[in-house]
Amino acid sequence: MILSTPGSLDVRAILVVGMPGSGKSIFSEAAKDCGIPTVVMGDVIRREIRSLGLEVNRENMLKISRELRSRYGKDIVAKRTLETIADLDSKWVIVDGVRSLEEVNLFKNSLAEIYIVAIHSSPSTRFRRLLERSRSGDPQNWRDFVERDMLELSYGLGSVIALADYMIVNEDIDLDTFRNLCLSTLKKITGARC
Repeated sequence: MILSTPGSLDVRAILVVGMPGSGKSIFSEAAKDCGIPTVVMGDVIRREIRSLGLEVNRENMLKISRELRSRYGKDIVAKRTLETIADLDSKWVIVDGVRSLEEVNLFKNSLAEIYIVAIHSSPSTRFRRLLERSRSGDPQNWRDFVERDMLELSYGLGSVIALADYMIVNEDIDLDTFRNLCLSTLKKITGARC
């Protein structure tokens, strides 16, 4: 599906952004409690990897991510994410994993409204969390962690974070406190009672 008309989808999106391990998935879990679905942009890459018959791992995530953007443009993952959003029956959606201004602009031109929520945590805190969660594709050592951060920043993630409408700092607080900050931000944006 090609969406070319600005605002062609009557959906409002919260683009949750942050470096790996900052707490984006906790924000998405809080949104679920408010009845707001989440679309994870990394799932586009994972589907592509599986369609090629490859194993979903860190190396393939990086390789396929680069190849898709090189071949089809910097906003290809966002375009494919819009297809998923179009299939949802929801007034609001969380989009997890926006990495560039090109992606932000595509969402801005294709959806009724967008808000950017940035989640921030220090590198040492994020590294510890990534080691603890051990998700497929997560770095296993500091060198890989820094390499992944540099890749994320090379896509333009820092620029997206700098333009955030809301910033939540997830540092030196417990999980319940952070989750309450997420819920408070969701209520401000959507007016939801959750």
